[in-house]
Amino acid sequence: MTDKKEAVSGKASLLLAVVCGMSGSALFSSLAIASYSFSIFPVICLILAVQAIYQNYLSKPVNEDFPLLGLGSFFIGFFGHTAFIKAQYPDAGTNFFSIIFTLVLLLWVGKKLGYLGR
Repeated sequence: MTDKKEAVSGKASLLLAVVCGMSGSALFSSLAIASYSFSIFPVICLILAVQAIYQNYLSKPVNEDFPLLGLGSFFIGFFGHTAFIKAQYPDAGTNFFSIIFTLVLLLWVGKKLGYLGR
């Protein structure tokens, strides 16, 4: 039963890493794209998500694969949000690299978590 709770905790941390990536991308986009307006909410979301990951890290042991999977999840959120923003604002540049990188990372994380073939 504790293994199931640890697995749920690990997946929650990975989801929070995706949220951190999306918040970081929104913050960076507000600084880099002139037509994208600044909002305080990505900053608040980033702070709360990092705090939740840290609290989860302190209370439960981490899996040995978590640092790489967490970094991959962060970049999935970052580049996924970047692709979405560049689709809304085409004058900001192409989103080809962001989409390809996000898909490759999704396949890698899915394989590491066991959702794709063995």
